[in-house]
Amino acid sequence: MKKTFLLSIIFIILGASIGILFREKYQEQILNVFSEGKIYYFLQEGIYSSKEIMTENTKDLDVKLINEENNKYYVYLGITRSEENAKKIKEIYKNKGYQLYIKEINLSNEEFFNNVTQFDLLIENSETEEEILTIEEVVLANYEEIIKKS
Repeated sequence: MKKTFLLSIIFIILGASIGILFREKYQEQILNVFSEGKIYYFLQEGIYSSKEIMTENTKDLDVKLINEENNKYYVYLGITRSEENAKKIKEIYKNKGYQLYIKEINLSNEEFFNNVTQFDLLIENSETEEEILTIEEVVLANYEEIIKKS
């Protein structure tokens, strides 16, 4: 009886010690998993090292989103949560002579998520390229308003 009780105490202490060790070691990774945002597909036109080159190369694009990071200018022409919609938009710009890259980005803003989800439904039901590009214009403006200004 004493032996069973002593072994139980040892296993409880051992289990608690291992639990504390794992918690300390992996706590940051666990927090990252739970704090990750939702995946968005950004349609990237290019990355430019100077504003002048970027302005010259994108002067024919009426609607674009420009993010400056690490002294580089990232130009995006669309944002969606749907991979199928991203492919649709990419194809539209391909037909116009632009080469786009679909880039996955995590964002964690509930208002923007809800808006983009609604815009994706509109894109799925759109029949013309003009409708799709108009919706994307609103999405990009929405990003500017909600994400960049927060």
